[in-house]
Amino acid sequence: MAVEAFFAARRRISIPFMLAAIAGLVALLPLLGVITTALFGETADIAARDIFRYAATSAWLALFVGGATAVLGTLAAWLIVMHRFPGSDIFAWALALPLAVPAFALAYAYTDLFDVAGPLRMTMRGNMGFDLPFGMRGLGGAVFVLSFAFYPYVYLAMRAAFLNQSVNVTEAARTLGCDGWLALYRVALPMARPALAAGVALAVMETLADYGAVQFLNVQTLTTGIVRAWSVYGSTVSAARLALPLLATAALLLWIERRGRPGRLHEAGNARWRTLPVKNLSGRRAWLASAFCLLLITAGLLLPVGWLLFNALDTSPDWTRLLRAGSHSLMLGIMGSAVTVALATMLALGTRRLPMAARLASLGYATPGAVMAIGLLVPAGIIWNLMPDSGYIIAIALLIYAYAARLMAAALEPIDAGLTRVTPSMIHAARSLGRSETSSALAVELPVARGAMLTASLIVFIDVLKELPATLILRPFDFDTLAVVANNYALDERLEQAGTPSILIILLSLPAVIWLTRKIAFSRPGT
Repeated sequence: MAVEAFFAARRRISIPFMLAAIAGLVALLPLLGVITTALFGETADIAARDIFRYAATSAWLALFVGGATAVLGTLAAWLIVMHRFPGSDIFAWALALPLAVPAFALAYAYTDLFDVAGPLRMTMRGNMGFDLPFGMRGLGGAVFVLSFAFYPYVYLAMRAAFLNQSVNVTEAARTLGCDGWLALYRVALPMARPALAAGVALAVMETLADYGAVQFLNVQTLTTGIVRAWSVYGSTVSAARLALPLLATAALLLWIERRGRPGRLHEAGNARWRTLPVKNLSGRRAWLASAFCLLLITAGLLLPVGWLLFNALDTSPDWTRLLRAGSHSLMLGIMGSAVTVALATMLALGTRRLPMAARLASLGYATPGAVMAIGLLVPAGIIWNLMPDSGYIIAIALLIYAYAARLMAAALEPIDAGLTRVTPSMIHAARSLGRSETSSALAVELPVARGAMLTASLIVFIDVLKELPATLILRPFDFDTLAVVANNYALDERLEQAGTPSILIILLSLPAVIWLTRKIAFSRPGT
């Protein structure tokens, strides 16, 4: 009996199951490194009041940015999906373009634009006799910058939810007198609550993970404290202990996002193929809708990028340095997306057999890159001591590992959604032809999910191009990416030079963002 049980267990532990376990372990190891270092490391020179101060600032920032992105993204998605007004077809895809702009680029542009000694405020004081009562450096400026940088997460999630809502429910609401904004508040918004929770959770996760923007705006968050504890004081233990509140927050956000998922399938079986009833706006309402969408695009893309470009025209860029940094960014983006998508695919194929691995990978996405990097510093030191002549290769490998551990869940979502199109009858047909579970996955499931894997690759590629804290901590000596070059220029207050690498990041990211938003536009069956 014991022998039969052993062989039965071996049959249950298939190759997809083992691959999913490996992928989950990849996401888990850096987090375990952070917890172990924080709990069992040497005495850290950090006061509890400093941890509380950093945590309080992060909490306020996340609260304000989460609320702002929820309002801006939801209103924009409702206007685009349910209304027609001047420019709505262009705004539908243009509203997602700020995803291509790093938050630190927005911070550079707006700080320079609204600086006390800047040309705008000097002109206002000289010619108009008054000055702006605010500056960008501080919590208010960080909320402004990050809200316009991250509202597309909510916009894309809510647009997909509204596009796939039931026509029957919308028509029933109208017959009961709920039309326009009342229908949004009482019907559409409650039904799209899971999408709203997911979009806001993503925006808050990115807010907590941000380093470049908040550091430049002099806002001391947990992430800036982590990088400062490591780079200035050289204390890995202090950095790890600052990371513990972020890990707890990440787990909470993951629980909130996962708790809303069962409601996402509440409309299955409704007549989704029918055309949504769209209201044509006219007069003042039409122009107000156009002005609102134009405001989001201007604040999140046109104004800051235009100002960076205007300033960059007056400089002589170091093209040798920029081209080398651009090649590094492209290399890390391609390698990071390839490794991450491969691990996410392994996880997706085995997630039905090992759901806990998917939860662990999702926790990695909710964790800032600085935390991932700190978790890898201890094993990095051990490996470097064993292989002192391979430091460059080890650093690149650990950097790609940090990207994969953090972004695996971002790739898992579209791949898992793509695999839902594989019906049980397809798998049974392949197995009846003598194929093993692994062979069936290669012959049936992966070809069906090919488009989803491309989507996942583009998402990870964009995130890697904009990633800063993990790259700062783990990169080899004299290995700069475009994000690192921009950050170095900004730290020296050379914002004109910081504009060129920021613009190059945007140019590399824009095609992927446009493709992704067009894919969402055709996500409704029958379009």
